[in-house]
Amino acid sequence: MASNNINNEDVPCNLQPGDLIEIFRPAYQHWALYLGDGYVINVAPLEETTPASFSSAKSVFSRKALVKMQLLKDVVGTDTYKVNNKYDDKYTPLPAEEIIQRAENLIGQEISYDLLGNNCEHFVTLIRYGEGVSDQANRAISAIGFVTAAAGAFSLLGMFHNKSRQGQY
Repeated sequence: MASNNINNEDVPCNLQPGDLIEIFRPAYQHWALYLGDGYVINVAPLEETTPASFSSAKSVFSRKALVKMQLLKDVVGTDTYKVNNKYDDKYTPLPAEEIIQRAENLIGQEISYDLLGNNCEHFVTLIRYGEGVSDQANRAISAIGFVTAAAGAFSLLGMFHNKSRQGQY
């Protein structure tokens, strides 16, 4: 499997149907699943009429997405990507034929989209492993938890400071 980032000019010969493709957008990673013959399946916002990078960024704010089969080069746009079957040590991939059949059954369907609970990475890992997982979402949830805890701590410190200035403590 390829581990180096590459651009979209040629589809590497080592791509196998069912591989997870991680696409490096400016602020996040978009995920697709390789079907073969240069095509991938991925989720895109319903109102997609814009270039690849911007349209998948719009999906962050969308609540619905469309499952699309597209050329890998069209999904990647000018960004870089790599094969990243990073969950293979934790989850057993389904047989390639089953992965492709599951993917093909979803093409054209409208699905719910949630950045933290049902994003593009959840989508492709569900097809590959039968389990939807997303490190990217887990990191975001952890960051939100940290920020919330920090805000709470600062709020408490401010309250204690105000109370001590008033002579109540």
